[in-house]
Amino acid sequence: MKEKGFNDRLSASVKAKQEMAAKFLKRPAEDDAAVLERQAARAAINAAREIRTAEREAKRLEDAKVAAQEAVQAEIAAKEQAVQDELAAAARAVEEEKLEVERKAARDARYAARKARK
Repeated sequence: MKEKGFNDRLSASVKAKQEMAAKFLKRPAEDDAAVLERQAARAAINAAREIRTAEREAKRLEDAKVAAQEAVQAEIAAKEQAVQDELAAAARAVEEEKLEVERKAARDARYAARKARK
């Protein structure tokens, strides 16, 4: 086997670097069909992405609107329930007062009957 000298290794290194640089520097022209096809595909993907983003935003806004309407309806229902509870409490208070008056009238009648017996 023959050993390579320094100049051989140096020239091989330079040649390898030039080949790698040529590989990376080789770019197709802007009007190349493959480049235009990739640009069109990217544009289509970006347009689809923007459409999906807009749809998600519209759905989010619709969901927020529905949630707000449900919250308003729940608040109205809660207020109606509070009013119903107040009315029921007032009705119970009136009924209790009526019963108390009736009890007092019955007690007074018993007291008057007892006094009349004496």
